[in-house]
Amino acid sequence: MSCHILILDDEQNYLLILEALLSDEGHKVTALADPEMGLAFLEESEVDVIITDMKMPKLTGQDILEHVKKNYSHIPVLIMTAFGSIEAAVEAMKVGAFDYITKPFSNEEMLLSITKAAQYALAQRENRLLRSELQARFGLDKIIARGKAMRDVLQMVAKAGPTKSTVLICGESGTGKELVARALHHASPRASGAFISVNCMALNPGVLESELFGHEKGSFTGAVARRRGRFEMADKGTLFLDEIGELSQDLQVKLLRVLQERTFERVGGTDPVEVDIRIVTATNKDLQLAVAEGRFREDLYYRLNVVRLDLPSLRERREDIPLLAAHFLEKFAKENNKAVSSFTAGAMDYVSSYEWPGNVRQLENVVERCVVLAHGTSIGVEDLPPEIKDEEAQYKSAVDLLPATMDLADTLEKIEAALVRRALARSDFVQVKAAEALGISKSLLQYKLKKYKITGH
Repeated sequence: MSCHILILDDEQNYLLILEALLSDEGHKVTALADPEMGLAFLEESEVDVIITDMKMPKLTGQDILEHVKKNYSHIPVLIMTAFGSIEAAVEAMKVGAFDYITKPFSNEEMLLSITKAAQYALAQRENRLLRSELQARFGLDKIIARGKAMRDVLQMVAKAGPTKSTVLICGESGTGKELVARALHHASPRASGAFISVNCMALNPGVLESELFGHEKGSFTGAVARRRGRFEMADKGTLFLDEIGELSQDLQVKLLRVLQERTFERVGGTDPVEVDIRIVTATNKDLQLAVAEGRFREDLYYRLNVVRLDLPSLRERREDIPLLAAHFLEKFAKENNKAVSSFTAGAMDYVSSYEWPGNVRQLENVVERCVVLAHGTSIGVEDLPPEIKDEEAQYKSAVDLLPATMDLADTLEKIEAALVRRALARSDFVQVKAAEALGISKSLLQYKLKKYKITGH
């Protein structure tokens, strides 16, 4: 395992010896006698491991260590010191030195320390790359949101992310609640910690309790060893509890205690386990109704509902549909090595006007299906599944969203006004084009604009 090693020592002999020894092992070596030049070198070069002498003119090894820990905390520092200065090296270990080596040293001793430091540096590099990749996937700037409804949500995420407050995410299934929860995590000081997700509806209450809190050996049949639960796994990070409305009354009590005291006991145990976690929950149910009906504890509801994020359905953020569809198209074309790069205008019209009862998740699945089955470089109307281009099904889907009891005349007028507004927007507010799209005359359109007090621009 090769790495880039920076050596700082004012004794030229040691520089030559170390450079030869480490180069022979396949490492890239930069050897400098001036420690100030070493600090300047760090500003413009990637270094994996630093070896520095303790006593040097201008700057000491302790000075180098403090500078590196403050500005490059991921780089391990090895201290070299004469036998009579071991106490100083031990003090350096206390403030973060990776290891110390006494002069004169054996080659085996030096190579062993370097190998350990290189392994640590590689792990640090992989962790940084992983965090960078996660940020690229789940950062706020990666959530597609052109419309105001979703941008308002992201503004709240940006404000709530850096805090310690619990967050309740509400919205229909498929609206991206877990994606927003991950964005909260990566916008917080806990971003380097774990993000642990649990679906409270996926497991029965007995299994879920063990999954959340862990269990002690012998606590039940099959418990052959102690097991850490999700709360412990999320220590110093974020625990995301999806479908929180499905939590049993017993588990609601236990969750309330964790929120209040930050401690719990494993199943079958009596020793308290302390955790430092942030809890984010999500639901597609009306928790206030559940509280009123006695199915959800009111005190727990208020503990969870410190910051509430209401995610809009996809039909409430139609301006985002073309962007999301294009994003999924690019994603699945790449994954499946397909040369599909666009939707035809007709296909996009159907995609944009469909009601999407399954929200973003359904759109993603439909685009994947289209990419896999497409024959050309564009997805046309013929490539769409029947339910997307079935106008009768679209009308029924839209009607299903309306309340069961309503004033028919008033509802029809509201629908007509909405259709007029949509036609205007799609025609860039050119009245002649809007009238043509609606199949009416320009004069009739102008009458309806006046009737519904639509400005037309």
